This record gives sequence, C-alpha cells and structure tokens, in this order.
Amino acid sequence: MNRTLVIVKPDGVERSLVGEIISRFEKKGLKIVAGRLETIPKELAEKHYLEHAGKSFYSELVTFITRSPAFVMVLEGPDDTWKVVRTMMGPTNPLDASPGTIRGDFGLEIGENLVHGSDSNESAAREIEVFFPGI
Repeated sequence: MNRTLVIVKPDGVERSLVGEIISRFEKKGLKIVAGRLETIPKELAEKHYLEHAGKSFYSELVTFITRSPAFVMVLEGPDDTWKVVRTMMGPTNPLDASPGTIRGDFGLEIGENLVHGSDSNESAAREIEVFFPGI
C-alpha cells in the first residue's frame, strides 16, 4: 500500500467541510491510517512549506495554515495514492477546478483552497515524516 499526506486547511475546518472531504476519500477506497485536528505551529508550517521559502507567497502560506485548526491525515491506497488525491482535489485555483472535485464543488479562491495533498511519492514521504514521525 502507498501513503500520502492530506491537510484539510483552516478554511475547510471553519466551513465544517472536514466530514464531507474525508467521506469523499473513503468512498473512493482510501483509508485513513493517521489523523488529528490541530492548530499547526508556525515552526511546523515553515518546515512543511520549506520548498516555498523565499517566494513572495511563503509568509501568506504560513500565516494561513496556522490561523486556526486544520485536520492533518495520512491516507493509504494503491500505488501513487497522491495522484488519486490530487485528482480528487482539483487544480490549486478553484476557478479552474471541475465540478465533482473538492475545490470545484467548494472552493472560492486560490488563497483559501480547502485542502493540501502531497504532489509526489517523495513529497508524501517527507511531509508524512514532518507531521507523523515514525509511522
């Protein structure tokens, strides 16, 4: 089995969409192997978004993901589970996301796009280690 990291970002939690989002992944056949609701500490957010350090939007990413609770989880499924999750999420900009995707159905703006999903198996391994060391 293959694993990936998913975060229901603060806007998704604030809008009470955690259950809907989890339900979509479970109905697809993905399994939650770890999960928790937490306000992500700034240091952890900086480590998570390390590849964006120095970019113009980096501080906005960190501020947004730490503003209120997020639901962080590890999903397990077939090879390249990250691709399944990313397809279900839709493009980063909800305005470009098709109906039927999480962002297409619920997203309104690029800065608050409800969910994060790892973008490769390598990113998934790194991100899972950041949030759930040793699993």
